[in-house]
Amino acid sequence: MLRIGKLFKAAAITAVVGLTAAGCSATGGAPRNDGSDGTAGGVDTPRYVVAMVTHGAPGDTYWDLVRKGAEDAAKKDNIELRYSSDPQAPNQANLVRSAMDSKVDGIAVTMPNAEAIGPAAQNAVDAGIPTVGLNAGMDEYAKYGLSGFFGQDETIAGTTAGERLKEEGKKKVLCVIHEQGNSSQEARCDGVKKGLDTGEVEHLYVNGQDLTSVQATISSKLSQDASFDTVFALQAPVAMRATEAVKQSGSDAQVVTFDTNSELVDAIADGRVAWAVDQQPYLQGYLAVDSLWVAKRNGGTFGGGQPVFTGPSFVDGNNVDEVAEAAKAGLR
Repeated sequence: MLRIGKLFKAAAITAVVGLTAAGCSATGGAPRNDGSDGTAGGVDTPRYVVAMVTHGAPGDTYWDLVRKGAEDAAKKDNIELRYSSDPQAPNQANLVRSAMDSKVDGIAVTMPNAEAIGPAAQNAVDAGIPTVGLNAGMDEYAKYGLSGFFGQDETIAGTTAGERLKEEGKKKVLCVIHEQGNSSQEARCDGVKKGLDTGEVEHLYVNGQDLTSVQATISSKLSQDASFDTVFALQAPVAMRATEAVKQSGSDAQVVTFDTNSELVDAIADGRVAWAVDQQPYLQGYLAVDSLWVAKRNGGTFGGGQPVFTGPSFVDGNNVDEVAEAAKAGLR
């Protein structure tokens, strides 16, 4: 726990310093914040090109926060950011290869399926391109030679959440996995089971790219089994649909979730969602890009090759007002 505290503190200090230099501004459209408007970055260093390749699905607001953090760091560091994503692991691996072939100066990549994406990242490392991981793949990034990782330990986050549910007296949890084959999501639900101890955790697999279907599937499950006292979503959009499913089914289950967006923060404020586990996606994107600038500038690393933790923390009724201000600015 002491190590986690130290790494988290280092990440927070780095981000605060960087954000002070960068400032905050909303962006829209694509490409965004890549400096193509001719404005200079916040540093007087060579113009680098960094590719960020994620598994974000279209319309998933979580990845808007990751991208916003990456863009703000790119603006400060005089970096051209090339952001791309694909929820299918083979396609994501191809995006990494394309970035390598275009001879970018650095790559930041998520690895929800490390066996599929890791070899492509390893090729980039072998080609001498500074490469770091973020969000997914904490257990595997070092295996493929990545020099750093920014995110949370999903098992620890899930266990912490399960312990909180146990303290609240919860006994039966429906854990909704919206991306089959995503090891991070499986680890979250397994962690919840570990923390809940003697309680029951059932996995429910849904298609996160079809939220109408997600709501119907959750509602049907709750109608079939009224003993669930908690629906645990793994992303904000699914959590919002879960609140509707609870009403639709007549269930008494509370809704909790991993990850936030501005709509989810409002739902915590008005009680539709009890609480959320936050891993600070903005910070993940920001630190990943900033670390690649450092690597190109002087060969340095953040965390000395160890993972830099950006979570977990809880957002609930005690701190939701404070978080809401950051959410409105696109920072949480």
